[in-house]
Amino acid sequence: MPIEVDVAILGGGPGGYTAAVRAAQAGKTVAIIERDKLGGTCLHRGCIPTKSLLRSAEVFATVKEASSYGITVPEGVPGVDWSAVLGRKSGIVEQLHRGVQALMKQNKIQVVYGNGRVTGPSIFSPRSGAIAIELQDGEQETVVPKNLIIATGSRPRKLEGLPYDGETIATSDDALEWTTRPASIVIVGGGVIGVEWASMLSDFGTEVTVVETADRILPGEDKDVSAEIAKALKKRGVKLLTGAKLQASSCRTADGGIAVDVEASSGIETLTAERMLVSVGRQGNVEGLGFENTDIKSANGFVTVNTATLQTNEKHIYAIGDCIGGVQLAHAAMHEAFVAVDHLLGKPSPRSADRDIPRCIYSRPEAASVGWTEDGAKAEGFQVKTAKIPLRILGKALVHGETDGFAKVVADTATGDLLGVHLVGVHATELIAEATLAKLLDAVPWEIGRTIHPHPSLSEIMQETMLSLEGLAGH
Repeated sequence: MPIEVDVAILGGGPGGYTAAVRAAQAGKTVAIIERDKLGGTCLHRGCIPTKSLLRSAEVFATVKEASSYGITVPEGVPGVDWSAVLGRKSGIVEQLHRGVQALMKQNKIQVVYGNGRVTGPSIFSPRSGAIAIELQDGEQETVVPKNLIIATGSRPRKLEGLPYDGETIATSDDALEWTTRPASIVIVGGGVIGVEWASMLSDFGTEVTVVETADRILPGEDKDVSAEIAKALKKRGVKLLTGAKLQASSCRTADGGIAVDVEASSGIETLTAERMLVSVGRQGNVEGLGFENTDIKSANGFVTVNTATLQTNEKHIYAIGDCIGGVQLAHAAMHEAFVAVDHLLGKPSPRSADRDIPRCIYSRPEAASVGWTEDGAKAEGFQVKTAKIPLRILGKALVHGETDGFAKVVADTATGDLLGVHLVGVHATELIAEATLAKLLDAVPWEIGRTIHPHPSLSEIMQETMLSLEGLAGH
């Protein structure tokens, strides 16, 4: 007999398990169909493992500078135990994985492990949306829901023409399985993933070259953020080739490494390294899901949805997270999970605009943004005024020993509205939450500027920058 539930979720990543818990808490019977492990890309191949590696790299960099804090390292030069670094990463992932599993049990959510396909009308249901599942043991199962949420996530996009082997030429998924750290690497793509890997590997001592087709790294971020992160990476010896195009067909592997030609403004340059990491974006997992049996549509590798309700063309079937494109972030998927479940419960909640979802880069220094960039706001027709304050004015930044970075605010001259906030510096990914709340509440800069911030703290940079917008900064 098929499993009949109120809500089924295809995919158990952050969006999927958040939707499951939300529906279960509302009294609905829920089933998740997951082909691998609960937690999805974020937990197993993205957010969590990479941030663990970045934290180890940050600690290593700090220890190497211990003398500047008056601390001596008796053994002399510190080293890296890569197997222990990987062991810490795996331990964190497994602990969180157990937590998600416990969350499912606590909320009485049935988890079915296997490959699921959406079916059309059948003997099980007069309408499409049932899930035919090939279980991990080869047996078959069917889940028949009243509502279906597709949350199948994404995977790294590959450049055609490269001979991927997962070791010498790899995606970010592959790189997390490396058992050794490369002595040198070419990173193709200077977006968030490429920058985080460049930061982490350079801190560990790897010789890093980044190849980016745009005229700057982090092309989706404010130009000042891009410039500050580029300066920090170059200071650590990272080579940045921007406005450059990799000639994939020229790539060859030999002598335990790779060689590839890159077309830049100065001509053709041949790069050599032990390994290559390709980080050129992600594509939705939409193939082989049975959409041809339904009215669900996809375009450019992503599920097509109503942007307000997240419904597909089949009104009882929703899609959320990376598989619909847009802002491909775990917290965006979690937000969309709430929007979809609230809608199917009959109490719609508004979906935030993509630009109002915080964007975080966990490099050293960190960067975080929410809202419009300066150039984006101008292109949209706003009359823009900005203020930018360096982190080094703060006593807490000096005490912390990390003074690189700034806070920048973009506001509308005509209305005073807050348009965007951009941070670079230590703990920027924590500080951005205040700006995100301000955007949600439609706060204007003077309200943040007049909010009492603790001293000494890094959060004071928000207050100072907002006051500076009005010519009232106290430092």
